[in-house]
Amino acid sequence: MSRESRPPLPPFTAETARQKVRLAEDAWNSRDPDRVVGVYTEDTRWRNRAEFPVGRAQVREFLQRKWACELDYRLIKELWAFDGARIGVRFAYESHDASGQWFRSYGNENWEFNEHGLMLCRHASINDLPIRADERLFHWPLGPRPHDHSGLSDLGL
Repeated sequence: MSRESRPPLPPFTAETARQKVRLAEDAWNSRDPDRVVGVYTEDTRWRNRAEFPVGRAQVREFLQRKWACELDYRLIKELWAFDGARIGVRFAYESHDASGQWFRSYGNENWEFNEHGLMLCRHASINDLPIRADERLFHWPLGPRPHDHSGLSDLGL
């Protein structure tokens, strides 16, 4: 059994669930697969669109492919619900492909954590909407979303 710990730990409260969501958002906005996979169990199980990676190595490979195609990626996550060791999240991210076409991708995630705060499973449902560059809403410099930047609800998303 791993001795790794990634607070906050379950069972989650409204405050600790919001903290967990923001920590995940910040990690994903780093676009660093090694940083992101560190919050998952060694045998984590995912569903992401039509891909089903299992374990950190497959998740790392998935993220490397993702961020090689989804350029200038910026993400906002928002807590939707929580109970015990589970958190439900809604999110949106903006990115463009190699041709310069921008997309806003909307989705929901269901997360389950072990007692050490590592994610056992992640189930994501995602839809992509092509947008024009002037329709973008996420304009902060690459990296974590500034704390004073609007969230999804404030942006009407």
